[in-house]
Amino acid sequence: MEPQVFIVGAITLILLVQILIYLALSSKTIYCQLPNMRFYYHGKTLQNYERLPIIYVITPTYTRYVQKAELTRLSHTFMLVPNLHWIIVEDSEWSTDIVSKLVRKLKNEFDFHSITQLHSVTPERYKLKHGDPSWKYPKGVWQRNRALEWLRENLEDLDRDGVIYFADDDNTYDLELFSEMRYTRKVSVWPVGLVGGLLVERPIVNGNKIDSFNSMWGSKRPFPIDMAGFAISMHLFISHPGANFSADRKIGYLESHFLGQLVKSWDDLEPKADKCSKVLVWHTKTLNPALNGERKLIKPSSSNVEW
Repeated sequence: MEPQVFIVGAITLILLVQILIYLALSSKTIYCQLPNMRFYYHGKTLQNYERLPIIYVITPTYTRYVQKAELTRLSHTFMLVPNLHWIIVEDSEWSTDIVSKLVRKLKNEFDFHSITQLHSVTPERYKLKHGDPSWKYPKGVWQRNRALEWLRENLEDLDRDGVIYFADDDNTYDLELFSEMRYTRKVSVWPVGLVGGLLVERPIVNGNKIDSFNSMWGSKRPFPIDMAGFAISMHLFISHPGANFSADRKIGYLESHFLGQLVKSWDDLEPKADKCSKVLVWHTKTLNPALNGERKLIKPSSSNVEW
């Protein structure tokens, strides 16, 4: 066979393969939005995506060495969730440079525009002193309340069919969790891993109702649920304009007090995650970095470095 004939045949074969691939792909509805890497396929059109209820995720955060790393990791999860609005609330008197720069980067370089940055400082009397146990005061109270205040202030512009979820910056979230909570009617609940001294803390479901909780710590709480273990509907939130978190409740009762303002009993809770048999969120914590070497330096290693 002449070399020219072989080359022409090879080119023709490649073109045919490309045409067949194109035809195969065009038979499905595929939506790919770059650079934020959100993919929707198998019949989920852009219109369907836009009709999904919005999930308003509230994340309290505070200044520490691992803060940027935690928020960066979290943002990479949230960018993959359609119709998610991230409300970051700093424990500060003002918006800090480190968080502001990260938010700008996410918006400008990664097209993640659904972010609101707020701040609210924790009163001095509720801040831990040296030697205090970590559980002495509830965390994130003023920051979560500031986010709830923002939601109430902007109701006219928000999705009233949406959902509110409280996502701490050091937890780990499976993408499936957000699909589970998306259509919450009142309060949806699910298991949480690595919390309360247990591998899994969860509601026990009998039929379609919650029968009990396997919580070991504070099992007598009205709602023995971790902050990561529930979401509330915007409709329920709107109908209870005074619902807020309180730092003056018994230690460990932060979630119970808040939920008690919204629902009357366990009968109002909606078990998700295959009747609370799947763990989709973990109460992970990042270790404080060992920085003993920094004390030996004349000039900090972070000088002239954006870290």
